[in-house]
Amino acid sequence: MSTLTHFDAQGQAHMVDVASKAATHRVAVAAGRIEMRPDTLALITGGSAKKGDVLGIARVAGIMAAKKTSELIPLCHPLALTRVAIEFEVIQADSTRASAVFCTVTAETVGPTGVEMEALTALQVALLTIYDMCKAVDRGMVITGCQLLEKHGGKSGSFVAAG
Repeated sequence: MSTLTHFDAQGQAHMVDVASKAATHRVAVAAGRIEMRPDTLALITGGSAKKGDVLGIARVAGIMAAKKTSELIPLCHPLALTRVAIEFEVIQADSTRASAVFCTVTAETVGPTGVEMEALTALQVALLTIYDMCKAVDRGMVITGCQLLEKHGGKSGSFVAAG
């Protein structure tokens, strides 16, 4: 089993030294969803939400969050992101699933450390923004299924989530 990299030999938290790591192209993809009532989803897709274009604003919020990740997560390195793409898929309720907005975030950089935290942070903030903009009509929304789907680049190579 691997050891936790954010602790030194004495067990003290520290920022990992990446100075000797090669700068490589790194990509991370994260995804999750926010479930809601069908009428809430209709407000989002119909463009009639009181606060405006919910998905457009959530996209911008997620991109901004990716750029601020190192300010939010104490031991993350600040990264020069080369790309953050956020996509939304509207899921209509049926007999097997709830109404939801599914979000996928792709973050990229060229550097000595990965962009997994940036992708996950962007995902969470995009979904939280949807919640914030729609909470006046649906406080029962649930953010769920958030996970890293894949990452590529760097010494550890690629990771692709099972399933």
